[in-house]
Amino acid sequence: MTTYTPPQRTATLADAPAIAALMRASVLELFPRFYDERQTASAADHIARLDLRLIEDGTYFVHEADGEIVACGGWSRRNKTHAGAGDASDDDRPLDPATEPARVRAMFVRGDWTRRGLGRAILESCRLAAKAEGFTSLTLTATLPGVPLYRSFGFTEVERVTVTTPDGVDVPGAVMARDIDEPDSIRT
Repeated sequence: MTTYTPPQRTATLADAPAIAALMRASVLELFPRFYDERQTASAADHIARLDLRLIEDGTYFVHEADGEIVACGGWSRRNKTHAGAGDASDDDRPLDPATEPARVRAMFVRGDWTRRGLGRAILESCRLAAKAEGFTSLTLTATLPGVPLYRSFGFTEVERVTVTTPDGVDVPGAVMARDIDEPDSIRT
């Protein structure tokens, strides 16, 4: 059986409304398996928030099927680690590829497109692009639904964290990291 993988491309600013809608729909569909109703609602409002800087920097990717964006995600050469906890004064600071990891950011897949390799394809694009800019490692702050994907892509959990959203809701997650050149292998 051959599985169709919709094409991947770099996101444009014109994609922003569709990406924002996908992010919210993904959270509302997938998060209830891991979080309670209040956490899911808060995540839909605060974590599923598109950072336009990723698109402007050319580091955000989408998969499109039948004219609809079904997966999105990217990486950043800037200090911001994730959406959801508000803005920090040094979020836009450029990272030093020699001493700091690139950030994987804002990975979302539409519920009916999960487990088809789209997240892995985006992660591989992030890995290759960050490597081309001299980065030697990647880091991310994962929500619980994403942990299995990241683990399967070679990320290891560094620590459990709690993101407190601007409305005061605690959303558990994990900081994860991997070396850029580590072989991509399925892990459990």
